[in-house]
Parts: sequence; C-alpha cells; structure tokens
Amino acid sequence: MNEEKKAIDFDFDLWMQMAKQDPHRFEFMRQQMINDLIAQAPLHLKMRMEGLQWQVDQIRKQADNPMMACLQISQKMWKNVLGEKGLLNALQQPQMFTDTLREESSGKILSFNRNKSEK
Repeated sequence: MNEEKKAIDFDFDLWMQMAKQDPHRFEFMRQQMINDLIAQAPLHLKMRMEGLQWQVDQIRKQADNPMMACLQISQKMWKNVLGEKGLLNALQQPQMFTDTLREESSGKILSFNRNKSEK
C-alpha cells in the first residue's frame, strides 16, 4: 500500500469520535499506529524515532492538559527546525554540519600490542 493510499484511508472524524466516546480504545489505536509506523521505518531511523516518540509521550504525561502538551510538542518541533543545530541551518549551511560530524566522529586510534608471552 503506498503512502497516498494510507493518508486517504485516515478518517479524522472517526478518530475524533473514538477519542470522545472510548478514550482507552483511541489510545490503544494511536499507540498501535505509532508502533506500526516505526516498525516500517528503515533500520537506521528506528532508534531515533523511538527516542523522539518517548520524548513526546513524556511531554504528554507531564502536561496539565492536552492543549499544554500540544504547545510544548510544537515548541520542541520548531526548536528542531529553527534552533542553532536545527534543520534550517543544516539546509542552509550543510558544510558546517558535516565538519562537526567529522570532528565528533574522529578520534585517536589506539594500538594494543600483545605481550610477547602471549605469542
């Protein structure tokens, strides 16, 4: 099933009705949809997606109400887009970020010589 088909199949009104009438079922369905999406992601993205979802879940748990959670999650998203190490800067100055990655990933290589008695 392609992405366009999945987006078309999402029935907002149904989900809204479920949230009002059966919040526990809504939460189960929401969690299942998130898990399915993460499961379909490429392996190199799964850990990051799980970590981000954990952060979102923690914000939701700690917020006083759903609107406060929504605002805090939105602020987090915008910080990741517009912040110092955000997406916008990465797109405008890709060299700066590749240099930083290279510096962070480079390190001194240590040589461990075997003792002569082990040979």
